[in-house]
Amino acid sequence: QVQLVESGGGLVLDGGSLRLSCAASGRTFSSYGMAWFRQAPGKEREFVAAITWRGGSTYYDDSVKGRFTISRDNANNTVYLQMNSLNPEDTAVYYCAADSLAFSPTPAAGDFGSWGQGTQVTVSS
Repeated sequence: QVQLVESGGGLVLDGGSLRLSCAASGRTFSSYGMAWFRQAPGKEREFVAAITWRGGSTYYDDSVKGRFTISRDNANNTVYLQMNSLNPEDTAVYYCAADSLAFSPTPAAGDFGSWGQGTQVTVSS
């Protein structure tokens, strides 16, 4: 397993942008598929975006497609989530996740074995 630490959350106005980072520890980071999930108060954790271990394939939930971009830097053991055109419905705690096994284009939270502690994103209207 890898240890994950998210950063970059905060308060932003409707239409604004944020970039989340997830720093991973462990020598085998480059062999892990990575993803971002989010959880709003009173709701289940939901898939946001994922990227395969080489970064060759990316997947997005329809609600963020065209606004969010996931990327990774294997040399620095970091995965990013660039979030543009944010709206209040994007308000949630965002979690970074990792797993060494392959996942589907719409993975479930249970597909990932390693999780960060989460970072709060609040979009104000």
